[in-house]
Parts: sequence; C-alpha cells; structure tokens
Amino acid sequence: MSTKAVILIVDDVPTNVQALALLLKEEYVIKVATSGVRALELAGQDPMPDLILLDVQMPDMNGFDVLKLLKENSDTAQIPIIFVTGKDTVEDEEYGLELGAVDYIAKPIRPSIVKARVKTHITLKQQHDQLVGMATHDQLTGLYNRHYLSDTLSKRVAHAKRHGEALSVIIVDIDHFKNVNDTFGHLTGDIILKAVANVMQDSARKEDVAARFGGEEFIMVLDNCTADDALVKAENLRSKIQLLYPEDIAVTASFGVVQLEKDMQRCEDLLKNADMALYMAKEEGRNRVILYEKKAL
Repeated sequence: MSTKAVILIVDDVPTNVQALALLLKEEYVIKVATSGVRALELAGQDPMPDLILLDVQMPDMNGFDVLKLLKENSDTAQIPIIFVTGKDTVEDEEYGLELGAVDYIAKPIRPSIVKARVKTHITLKQQHDQLVGMATHDQLTGLYNRHYLSDTLSKRVAHAKRHGEALSVIIVDIDHFKNVNDTFGHLTGDIILKAVANVMQDSARKEDVAARFGGEEFIMVLDNCTADDALVKAENLRSKIQLLYPEDIAVTASFGVVQLEKDMQRCEDLLKNADMALYMAKEEGRNRVILYEKKAL
C-alpha cells in the first residue's frame, strides 16, 4: 500500500485537472473528478483523500455545495479542502473560508504556490491524524481505546434503537493471564496481548469496532449483527486465539456475547450483560462462548 498522501482534484475542465495532476503526481497519489457528484463518491472511497483541490464553478453542482455536503458527512468532514478557482473576489474567498475551506488559490495557478500550499495542508492533516490516533487508540495493541469505545458505543446504541437495527457486543478475556505475566514476565504478556489484538483486528469488518477495554479484556461492537451471527464471530475468534501459541505459550480466551434488546436503555446495560455472560463462560470452565440470555440469569 502506498505511503503517499492522496489528493482529489475536482474540476469540470479536463485541462485544469491535467495541469494540477502533472504538477503533483510525483509526490502524491492523485484521484480526479470532473463533477461534484463524482467528487462526493470518490471522497468517501478508500483510500480517502488527505486533501481536496476543488473548483467552484461547475455545471451540475458548484464547489460551495460540494463542500457543504462533505462537511455534513462525518466520514468526510475532516478532509481539508482548498478552492482552486477563477472566482477570486474577496467576497467569494470569504464565503468559501466561512464554509470550512482551509485555503483559496486563484486561477491561473502558480505552480510554486500550489505546491507550497498543498505541502503545508498535507503536513497539517497528517499531524492532526497522528494526534487523533494517539487519543483514540491503545498504545500497545493499536486497537481503539476505552475512551473511544465508550463514546462510539453510546452513539451506536442510540442509532440502533432509533432505527430498529440489530447491534451485538462481544467481550473477550484472556484466560489465566495473570499466571502468564507471573510465569513469563510482562514483556511476554504484552506479546500475547498484541497477538490476540491482531486476531480481533483481522477479523473485524470495516464497520466493527475492536477495542482494548483494559488489562486482558477486549470488546468488539458489531453493527447490524444479530446474536446468532455474533456467536459465530465469537466462536471463530475463540478458535483462532487457541491456535496462536505466541512465544510457544498456549493461550485461550473466554467470551460473553449480548445483543441489544429493548429494555437495554444505555450502553452500560449492554456491557453489564456481556460481562455477566463472560462470567458464566469462566465459571463453566473458560475457553468458551456464552450468550447472555435474560431468563437464564
């Protein structure tokens, strides 16, 4: 996978697109769109752009409207946008910046100015992404951290209840992990934590949230996923973890699975019930998957 930043160039005039692409292609991965509609499609597709160079005057949807729609979408709202346009009045520039553009370049373009401003905003975007990554991810495993999980789970629960969609949670606890640390040391324990985290990350769909909850506990939040499907996912995870043998050490994990129900009003209820199922898995001998069932508890 390329490590170059991705730039989306949007202009309805092919020669303008070509000029910018030729100017920037050596240093960046270039994506192009000749309409506002196509720009919106490409902005949400992987690899997502790190910067958008956007023309204002386009026939189907002008650049101001494209910017508004990008900012309204949580997936694309943080992409920096530079207007590159012949509409260079003070009023136009002020309006574009008020809408959320980070810069404004007037046509005809000056290559050195375009390169300098693009480099500046790519650097700022990368620094921002790094800070966000540090704030939302667990340093050891690379999974999302507890803070991010709490915030995201609350939103997912609210969305699922509002739209009547299925939502399931899997809680994972590495069996006898204290014994591992006591016997082999914490560095070995860290290797095992990372190995288990990698299994979870590799098994997660794009819309899933895999997080380290704390210590040797992990959580996976599954959108549009019933309890039956979550059980299959959890059993698959359990089998993969059992086959790991990091540092030639046998590792197993216990799993609690729960599906969001009408009487679960808060994300805390969901986690509490998942934890109850996990407790049962441990009580029944560990290295197994247990589904939370209200009547059985």
